[in-house]
Amino acid sequence: MASTADIKNGVVLSIDGQLWSVIEFQHVKPGKGGAFVRTKLKNVVSGKVVDRTYNAGAKIEIENVDRRDFTYLYNDGESFVFMDVADYDQLTVGAATVGDAKNFLLENQQVQIALNNGNPLYIELPASVVLEITYTEPGLQGDRSSAGTKPATVETGYEIQVPLFLETGTKVKVDTRTGDYLGRVN
Repeated sequence: MASTADIKNGVVLSIDGQLWSVIEFQHVKPGKGGAFVRTKLKNVVSGKVVDRTYNAGAKIEIENVDRRDFTYLYNDGESFVFMDVADYDQLTVGAATVGDAKNFLLENQQVQIALNNGNPLYIELPASVVLEITYTEPGLQGDRSSAGTKPATVETGYEIQVPLFLETGTKVKVDTRTGDYLGRVN
């Protein structure tokens, strides 16, 4: 057990069986009354953000979270298989843990996986990935009903909005956080 003096940004706490990451904290010493620590916590699994206050010196439980580099190998239907780049061990991760990252995963892509006691918590992708457009309608120059963009399906099966001039087979850079088109890649 640790105390509130050990709270730092990025530390993962175990509260009521759930893991919460400290986004920010502030030690407050008012003129009247005891000191306390005000924290902003983010749920590691769901992403929910809450504010929580602790009395100074209160006991808290700090969890060990290990972020390691992995290579994505394949999808076997209901789960995704990754290989640890350090020791070549394979790790199977459920679709619920992978979440929206599946829209941007290509074979042999490098990712970071956060592990707690050997259990995968979440997957961190690079900020952007290069994907090839597998299908898109031909864009008509006079057609402006869709503000100069059209839907395009990329090689992972995900659909994004791209400018009218892009064609099938073009490689594009896509933001993994929002799914937005960032530009063409030559």
